[in-house]
Amino acid sequence: MKGDRVEIVVDAGDTTRTYEVVASRAGRRVETAVRRGVVEVSEVTRSGSVVRTARFMATRVLALVEQPVPREDAAEKAARTSRPLGEDPETE
Repeated sequence: MKGDRVEIVVDAGDTTRTYEVVASRAGRRVETAVRRGVVEVSEVTRSGSVVRTARFMATRVLALVEQPVPREDAAEKAARTSRPLGEDPETE
């Protein structure tokens, strides 16, 4: 979902570096996979096409932080859309 992001902290010898992969458009998501010693973080469309990929050696990755966008539950969404147009919620 747009706004989902993954932060990758990598050991770069004498320092650490932080990289981010963000779902930049509506309908995209960020997927993470660890295969054969490589950490792969990809931005993927609804149809499953990979837009961009970041690859890191698994031995160098210190942290992998997934930060999803907070989702609204059905009750919050219904409460927000249930009042008629033109009414000010502040005056009720």
